[in-house]
Amino acid sequence: MPVYLIVGGFFGDEGKGSVVGYLALKDKVDICVRGGVGPNAGHTVNFKGKTYKLRQLPSGLVYENCRLLIGPGVLVNPDVLFKEIEDFGVDIRRIGVDKNVGIIEQEHIDREKGSNHLKRKIGSTLTGCGQANADRVLRVLKTAKDVDRLRPMITDVPEELWAAIDSNKRIIVEGTQGTFLSLYHGFYPYVTSKDVTAGTLCGDVGIGPKDVDEVVVVFKAYITRVGAGPLPGELPEEEVKRRGWEEYGTVTGRLRRAAPFNYDLARRAIRLNSATQIALTKLDVMFPKDKGKKRWDELSREAKEFVLEIEKNLGVPITIIRTGPDVFDAIDRREH
Repeated sequence: MPVYLIVGGFFGDEGKGSVVGYLALKDKVDICVRGGVGPNAGHTVNFKGKTYKLRQLPSGLVYENCRLLIGPGVLVNPDVLFKEIEDFGVDIRRIGVDKNVGIIEQEHIDREKGSNHLKRKIGSTLTGCGQANADRVLRVLKTAKDVDRLRPMITDVPEELWAAIDSNKRIIVEGTQGTFLSLYHGFYPYVTSKDVTAGTLCGDVGIGPKDVDEVVVVFKAYITRVGAGPLPGELPEEEVKRRGWEEYGTVTGRLRRAAPFNYDLARRAIRLNSATQIALTKLDVMFPKDKGKKRWDELSREAKEFVLEIEKNLGVPITIIRTGPDVFDAIDRREH
């Protein structure tokens, strides 16, 4: 797996962090680089009894030999970044922050908290990402090279990636949010502050589309979203709880709205991202008796039929199936 690109297929919350963590450990990845927006997205990985809730660092950190990079298209709140480094005991020599990463300051957070439009209509995470990206467009935003605290980690991320690609090293590009939170392809205005599909993810980290070997779109077995905006097929809160689909956002702590798997959205996500593989998460929530299964032939008939129906309708192989919260609760079908 020289270069794998991981992108969300619905509205975020698909479980990208657990997929990245699994691949990093299973394939002994050399570099994991984060693209996407910034600390408004939380990725969760459970490994060796510890829960890693990450908003800045790539989820590949659970593999100790993996270099951790943050691409130039990403926003960084230095306070959030350094708290993660401290909380998880990460050696800063593992971390590289591109010199052109945009910097979120307190004023960006304050401006968002003061916006009724963002708070009440859009349901923003109020983490300063939108205001920081607005300043970036106006060319007044500080970048990582302007922040003394970041100086020990400053690097040229594209140069590192090009050298690794030329040496045939294993790389994961980790996206954030989901396809239908894209500024261009989502349900505007209920979207994030930039595009988050596969093409832009390449630009975020500084590689070209032809450098990518596999595009893995991550779908959950059902759909959730945080905040306002359309959610086709949305279920009442009572029904969500009855089905056991009750979840809370990693960053906001808000109850996620939920709906059944949507083939129309999934097909559109496949085309928008040129998906070559699908990772399907939370199968154990749909089929509790399959929790923790690690082999295809161990799955119940109902679970197999559910997976194969999605695969048939979308025309893309489902190669990773998540069956539980632990990073290794996965069925890996790539060899088949």
